[in-house]
Amino acid sequence: MNISKLDNPALILIDIQKGFDNIQYWGGQRNNADAEQHASELLKLWRANNLPIFHIKHCSSNPTSLLNETNAGNEFKDIVKPIGEEPIIKKNVNSAFIGTNLKEQLDNANICKLVIVGLTTDHCVSTTTRMAGNFGYETFLVSDATATFNKKGIDGQNFSAELIHETALASLNDEFATVVTTKFIKENI
Repeated sequence: MNISKLDNPALILIDIQKGFDNIQYWGGQRNNADAEQHASELLKLWRANNLPIFHIKHCSSNPTSLLNETNAGNEFKDIVKPIGEEPIIKKNVNSAFIGTNLKEQLDNANICKLVIVGLTTDHCVSTTTRMAGNFGYETFLVSDATATFNKKGIDGQNFSAELIHETALASLNDEFATVVTTKFIKENI
């Protein structure tokens, strides 16, 4: 798959919110410390080229969640904060397509290529990427602009954030999306 700015690809920034700064809350270990920086670089590139941008915000229905709208953690991280009229899509499930008008907005703008970045690789990024692929969008998932946390297995074993990240990417690549790097996107847009 190829991508260029002539394709008018949309940048989808998923759940890059302050609540994810509390690493202990989410599992105690995180990978890709530079994920937000890479996402910010792509956001600047999209803005400079006047390409479509969609900010996705997880608004948990759980009142004690760091991502609930009553919590400061619900706010976007400053490094990728929306400006001007950039659309903000609020969701309360893993997929940015369920219960939102994201697909309608993409289709109305005749967008057929997506570049996905954000948090977390194995949850909302994965679910949104899978649905994007199933809807027929040509989807690029940026491996170094996504991140996740370690997870406990069903038998209590600890799986590292990097292992969770890599296996999530492996299950998406060449089926639902093309997994690429920030450098690849920057060289092609």
